[in-house]
Formats: sequence, C-alpha cells, structure tokens
Amino acid sequence: MFDDAELTDDKFLCGRLRLLQPAKGYRAATDPVLLAGACPAEAGESVLDLGCGAGAAALCLGHRVPGLLLAGLELQPAYADLARRNALRNGIPLEVHEGDLARMPKALRRDFDHVIANPPYFHAGGSPSPVAARARAMQVETPLSDWVAAATRRLRPGGWLTLICGADGLPEVLAALPPKLGSAAVLPLAAREGRPALRVIVQARKGGRAPFRLLAPLVIHQGLAHDGDRESYTAEANAVLRDGADLLASFR
Repeated sequence: MFDDAELTDDKFLCGRLRLLQPAKGYRAATDPVLLAGACPAEAGESVLDLGCGAGAAALCLGHRVPGLLLAGLELQPAYADLARRNALRNGIPLEVHEGDLARMPKALRRDFDHVIANPPYFHAGGSPSPVAARARAMQVETPLSDWVAAATRRLRPGGWLTLICGADGLPEVLAALPPKLGSAAVLPLAAREGRPALRVIVQARKGGRAPFRLLAPLVIHQGLAHDGDRESYTAEANAVLRDGADLLASFR
C-alpha cells in the first residue's frame, strides 16, 4: 500500500472531487474524466469500472449521477486501496475488488447496466516507467480484445460499454465488438482543431443493431498551438473536465 507521504491530494472537477494519488506512479488526468462524461448511466443503474485505478472515472461518474450502484475491478492492491479511500472521503459508494480480467472475482460475476474502461495504451518496446506501479498501469499487457470480451460478459442484454483508448487501438476494439456488441459509435478526441485524434471513446450496446457511427470530434483545446501556461479548454471540454458535465449530446 502507499504511505501517506507518497500521496498527493488532487482536485478534480474544480475541486468538487478530491482524489489521493501517488506522487510517483500512474496519475489520472483527463481520460477518466472524459470517460465518465460519456457514460449514459442513470440513477439506480449499475456500473462496473474495469481497471478502476484510484477511482477517478467511477467517482467522477458517481458525482455527476447520484444514486448509481458503482463497482470497480483493479489489478494492483495499492490502487484498489486508494479507490476505496477516495470513495469514502468523497461520500460516493464504490465497491472495489482486486483481480484481473481473466480471473474476475466472484462478487463481480453478475450483470451490469454499464461497463466503463480505460485500458493501458502504451505498447511494449519503449522505455517503461522506472516506477513499477506506473509502468504496469500504463503498459499494454492484456489485449484490448480481452477488455472488450470481459466487459461483454458482465453486461446485461441492452447494457452499454463505454471505453477510451488510443486511436491506434480502435481497429482491435471494433473487431472485438461483434457479434454480441453493436450500435457502435466512436467519438474522436482531438487535442486541437485540425490535429489528428490520438484518443477515441467507443460506445457499444449489447444486442444493439443500429448502424455504426463515426461522430464529429471533440476538440479539447482552443487555438492551433499552445500559447502559454494555461489550460485553454474549449467550452465543451471545459464543461466536462471542470464542471462535471456529460458528453451525451455528442453521441446522439
């Protein structure tokens, strides 16, 4: 487990949510917040966060939609412990279990209305982080197709998968969806206007039959280039990342 001296107390959603995170190690940034904003969960529904880390995505979603039945699966015990602590300190119920996709804990072998996931996206071959926990959280060890398969098993009929990944992983994710997941939509995430999308959010429904949709990109930052020490988010990105709004209109 992490010692308190190894942790930082970080503000999310303009301080509406506060998360303990390791000063050195995997640290949540914008991806889990955008993932939470894209999940179409409603009060009373159940949500499973695969690879929940310190709980950022699940807790951002729980803040936006009170009354959810939230659960998380996390491989690394130290991060699972942080997710539990973060849930308690923010007053958002979150059931966290330790385990991996191949050996899902029995307590999670049930149907959920939604599954969300932010799989690791750095492929082997580069220089891994010297911090073991960060390297394991960021480095691809389990194929994206396995993440999709695990999510599919946990979804009830009509349930939704919402997943964020690198754009280079999109072909693998789409190939893994059929035959059980359909009605797929892809939201590209572009850092700036005119830049290629390096990340995407994929949404699909168990048993869905609607045609595939490639959506207009969400542009994160204003301007063509970084112009100073400021966030410069677009209005739509700012509403999600700072104010906790949803991205549901982007998927309609």
